Amino acid sequence: MAAAYEQGVGATNQARPLITQKIDESALFTLEGSTRPEANSANDRGPVPDDLPMQHILLQLRRPPQREQALERFINELYDPKSPNYHHWLTAQELQDEFGLASQDITQISEWLQQQGFAVNAVYPSAVIDFSGTARSVGQSFHTAIHYLNVNGLQHISNMSDPQIPAALAPAVVGIVSLNNFKPHAMHLTIPAYAAGSDQLVAPADLATIYNFNPLFQAGYSGQGQTIVVVEDSDLYSSADWSTFRSEFGLTNAYPQGSMTQEHPAPSGGSSCTDPGVNADDAEAAIDVEWASAGAPSAAIVLASCADTSATFGGFLALQNLLNGSSTPPAIVSVSYGESESLLGAAANSYINGLYQQAASEGVSVFVAAGDEGAASSDADKSSATHGITVSGFATTQYNVAVGGTDFGDTYAGSTKTYWSSTNSSTYGSALSYVPEIPWNDSCASELISTYEGFNTTYGSSGFCNSSTGRDFQEVVAGSGGPSGCATGSPSTSGVVSGSCAGYPKPAWQSVAGNPADGVRDIPDVSMFAANGMWGHYYVVCYSDTSRGGATCSGAPDTWSGFGGTSVATPEMAAIQALANQRSGSRQGNPDSIYYALAADEYGPSGDASCNSSLGNAESSSCIFNDVTLGDMDVNCSGSDNCYDPSGSRGVLSSSNSAYQAAFGTTTGWDFATGIGTVNAYNLVMSFSSTDPSSTPTATATPTSTPSATPTSTATATATKTATPTATATASPTETATPTLTPTATPTATATATSTATATLTRTPTPTATRTATPTPTRTRTPTPTPTRTPFRFFL
Repeated sequence: MAAAYEQGVGATNQARPLITQKIDESALFTLEGSTRPEANSANDRGPVPDDLPMQHILLQLRRPPQREQALERFINELYDPKSPNYHHWLTAQELQDEFGLASQDITQISEWLQQQGFAVNAVYPSAVIDFSGTARSVGQSFHTAIHYLNVNGLQHISNMSDPQIPAALAPAVVGIVSLNNFKPHAMHLTIPAYAAGSDQLVAPADLATIYNFNPLFQAGYSGQGQTIVVVEDSDLYSSADWSTFRSEFGLTNAYPQGSMTQEHPAPSGGSSCTDPGVNADDAEAAIDVEWASAGAPSAAIVLASCADTSATFGGFLALQNLLNGSSTPPAIVSVSYGESESLLGAAANSYINGLYQQAASEGVSVFVAAGDEGAASSDADKSSATHGITVSGFATTQYNVAVGGTDFGDTYAGSTKTYWSSTNSSTYGSALSYVPEIPWNDSCASELISTYEGFNTTYGSSGFCNSSTGRDFQEVVAGSGGPSGCATGSPSTSGVVSGSCAGYPKPAWQSVAGNPADGVRDIPDVSMFAANGMWGHYYVVCYSDTSRGGATCSGAPDTWSGFGGTSVATPEMAAIQALANQRSGSRQGNPDSIYYALAADEYGPSGDASCNSSLGNAESSSCIFNDVTLGDMDVNCSGSDNCYDPSGSRGVLSSSNSAYQAAFGTTTGWDFATGIGTVNAYNLVMSFSSTDPSSTPTATATPTSTPSATPTSTATATATKTATPTATATASPTETATPTLTPTATPTATATATSTATATLTRTPTPTATRTATPTPTRTRTPTPTPTRTPFRFFL
């Protein structure tokens, strides 16, 4: 590697030391922005015991500027087909040797930590030192006390002030990643309780039809030889759930090569990984392994988990060990957790950026859930956004694919019978073709819900959010997206993009019609279906932990658990990439540059009307991306941060406080609501370069309700994706391209027609455990329905 590197960008053999002064314990430097907003007097319950273990604290270091710049240049060359370094992936050791800190800096910091009573566990190539100690050693060394907190009835620990370090060390230190046990959110939501009726439950067969997986499966591309790793901080409640899911939906017989294992990645350089056992995140683990397998049914699914510590998310410990423990790290990783940039702080954001940067340098594709809170990531689990426009720091680096969320728009348009069969296939599939999509949004700030309910506006005293019905939709639940705003710097108001906050710069590859010239990284990149039932569509999951709201999976899938969230969409996109890797014969690393290049070609300077998602089954069969152009992901709000509230008790999130500028709507091409859109899996996979061009299937895809065609060795599928496009296929992508309901339409009449015509995985009137499940309040969000909500939902 070194010779190729020096030829490509001119490496320097020695790193310049950043620590040049003698360490003086009386001259201190404050690491600002390192205290959680919950660490206040109202929540304070006193100091923790001095001997409380503080395991796997992470100290984020700073590379010399010239080495950081050289690494960025080299990574660019890794993804440039014209470069001699193209796809010449680094090993962890090469990353450390060529781009790490000066060895004397690492030695000085490590020795200082040991002198303070800490054990240094590992030094990672991503410029991180992993160390452990006690609350006493933290207080004495970093000059901040660790206290118990009570937050919404739950006990936490946290530092009560920003830590301090000797000023001599500051040039080489970004900060401490975390001194608290507040952990990221799992990006899924259970379905709300429903009145008796039937819904369109999404099964693997439906995924394969709607997003055009079937011709790939028929051509022999179903994930053979590929591995997808989902990183977690919990084990599965029961591995039998994965087997039941595959068996019931016909995947076991059709794709017997598929497998699933659980592992706790072996330590690298002294960092341990403790088995987390089964905890409140076991639902996320079940979702990830099952739906990754639905998208790549012949692939090996690996659940890699480590226990959370008092300072670090176990999923990151697992990923860190995977990237450093082998010369051949996993090719594809899925991350279904997130937290707001402005709550994480600069050190944690830098750590995540460095972790994914290492992955990109090693050829690892990292897919991350964009979030389930619209553009209000600081207000996850809340009934109203109060911190303005924020996004998840887990998803905003340039080294990962951020996956957003959509819903299906057939119910809104009154076209359900066009897209769903009244009966199921033997594997419970009922989707007939690609289904028009809208952004996933459960909030009263959704213009589509507001219009459907007969309101002209979402805001104001006469708007939907302030109506008697709209009050029951006051929740911060929608597919996430927005501009990076606080990846660096420190907010002056905790959780709000303010103070010295700044976003990541916009990557060169994020250039496509619709993407704003805002100078920062924007998310999401792509989207997939992620809804939890607002318009009658959600995912079926075999999750048998009844103690945490699951169902037994002993009956038909309509009695199983139901979920939505970008955490379901994320392993599905990872699965599509596994199929692309299989066909190309090699790992692709971060595929964002390819996605955006393909999107720019498809959309051109002003979009492609024939790829408008609102056309549904009349969309062109050549589209790689489905351009979602109807709806928004706006949520309701209160307060003065990005909240338009002209009158009434609730406003709507807006990029302006004085005018309605919804955060955020759809538009032609890229938008904050859905990125470059959702994908036609067949067309996307076939667009990646192949080591065997002669193997390219020549067919277009026919939507079929049979999800699991037996894979064959032939490379030629014979069906067509859509019916012959009509004149509507070239219609301008406007709201009129899809029939909509006028305010005078009666939802009751539509409800009756829809529920009788679409008996997809029909739910019986008898409530099941899924409907009444109440998940653990620390992670899983269950919007609590009220009687006034039923009139909207009964049409499902």
